[in-house]
Amino acid sequence: MNQTSSILITGATGFVGQNLCDYLKAKGKEDIVSLSRSNAVKGKDKTLTYDQFFAENSFSAAHYVHLAGKAHDLKNTSDDQAYYDVNYGLTKKLYDKFLSDPYAKNFVFISSVKACADEVDGWLTEDSPCKPITAYGKSKLQAEEYILANLPKDKQVYILRPCMIHGPRNKGNLNLLFAFAKKGLPFPLAAFENQRSFLSVENLCWVIEKLISQDIPSGVYQVADKGTFSTNDLIGLMADSLGKKARLWAIPATLISACAKVGDKLHLPLTSERLKKLTESYKVSNQKIVSSIGEPMPISAKDGLKKTFKAFI
Repeated sequence: MNQTSSILITGATGFVGQNLCDYLKAKGKEDIVSLSRSNAVKGKDKTLTYDQFFAENSFSAAHYVHLAGKAHDLKNTSDDQAYYDVNYGLTKKLYDKFLSDPYAKNFVFISSVKACADEVDGWLTEDSPCKPITAYGKSKLQAEEYILANLPKDKQVYILRPCMIHGPRNKGNLNLLFAFAKKGLPFPLAAFENQRSFLSVENLCWVIEKLISQDIPSGVYQVADKGTFSTNDLIGLMADSLGKKARLWAIPATLISACAKVGDKLHLPLTSERLKKLTESYKVSNQKIVSSIGEPMPISAKDGLKKTFKAFI
């Protein structure tokens, strides 16, 4: 089986994977091969199981896009080793296959900003020292370190660190916020002041397509939309998308934090972890990737968020 012009995508059935496959097909790139745990994948794409792929010595692909990974478990119920088995172990195995593939041109690994830092003071850049705290971040960084220690001279390798990704079909903390806006409930966290970076899934797909289509230097690249938003800004945009007026309540932060601790024990929607996600500042610079591509991202941060919120309705 020789697919020398194909694009190999792991995690093709996930949120980013589905969007990426649709985006690449719209760009005329139809020869997509998906790696899956089973063959039960809907659609017309070619699909291989991981066992089939690693056992098939004659398989070759021009582009490897590694999206699959174990996501950060907000409920903290996952065993730490599971992160290393998937985020490091699977990545290492796939990257070794890429290195031995004589027809492979480039490898795109979707890491995370959390591979560098769980908390950010100021702006996070590619030069910021990496000190991840969680098993998720540490496992992603371990995979990055293995890749960077084994860079080929005749192929291009990209490590992408996206910040919070959003878009249609996405489930996450933005959905929790949107529930407040949609029901007309007052948002009680207005006393918290923060600034966060976000990433439209469409802009991420645009970056990946550029990397596999152009001659861009190998390296580590952060991916984020231009500009930052406070949580209060997000509530305002959500209310606008619903034709409503934002209701912001500045309840003292100490009281809200106490309520979140109760939520930890009673498994309520608002927990300490979720409160942190909603109210912390996390600013990510995209200067390196935009400069390397030589074009601004196609979707503005504000328009990307509006598109996501409309999809939530």
